[in-house]
Amino acid sequence: MSPTSRLEAPFAVGGHPVRHARERTRPGARRLLQLALATAVVGSTSLLAASDPAPASDTEERILSGRVVSITDGDTLTLLVDREQVRVRLAQIDAPEIGQPYGKKAKAALSALAFHKQARVEVVDIDRYGRTVGEVFVDEIDVNREMVREGHAWAYTRYSHTTEIIELESSARASRKGLWALPENQREQPWLWRHRPAAPRPEPGPRVCGTRTYCSEMASCEEARFHFEQCGAHSLDGDGDGIPCESLCAAAR
Repeated sequence: MSPTSRLEAPFAVGGHPVRHARERTRPGARRLLQLALATAVVGSTSLLAASDPAPASDTEERILSGRVVSITDGDTLTLLVDREQVRVRLAQIDAPEIGQPYGKKAKAALSALAFHKQARVEVVDIDRYGRTVGEVFVDEIDVNREMVREGHAWAYTRYSHTTEIIELESSARASRKGLWALPENQREQPWLWRHRPAAPRPEPGPRVCGTRTYCSEMASCEEARFHFEQCGAHSLDGDGDGIPCESLCAAAR
């Protein structure tokens, strides 16, 4: 028997024949072994995948819930979320500013809908001022649409992504609800009103003695000197040094 034959020959352990480890596996047995290994790998991969939590969706990450703790105006509120205050600008609408006709009424309308209530905000964007822009819901009320439906706000056409809110404005306008009951010359789109140049300050009228006696009423050192020197308003010189309203006149010395 050759050395190679001896190495490949079976040997006995405890009276039972055992084949040498180097003997080739039969093709059928090899295939069964491969299938078993593949099944084990697939099974372990499935278990690992099942043990990993699914990532949160974008929608879940972009919904805020909290209590409305402040109303700024007819389209801006503050939401308290986990002890953090979040400024929220209502999406797709623009209410009259506080300085405009109907501005205070628009703020009161938003307060009636949301102030001190639990709200859900579906976040749309973050604006250039750092405010969260979103759709606000209180119970089942869509606050953004309700403000337009009742005539408390305009549809902000520049940022509207649905025609529904524009249709709500048209309906409120036809029914003369809210701001649409105002005379036409008092109904100005807030986005235009915000960009109007400021009105020039009126020129001061002629100076008259006896009309102003306190430094807080003076617009300039020259005016303070007029009332002090020409009108005898000695109360303007509190320390008796001959200089009236030193907060105004110190730089003029």
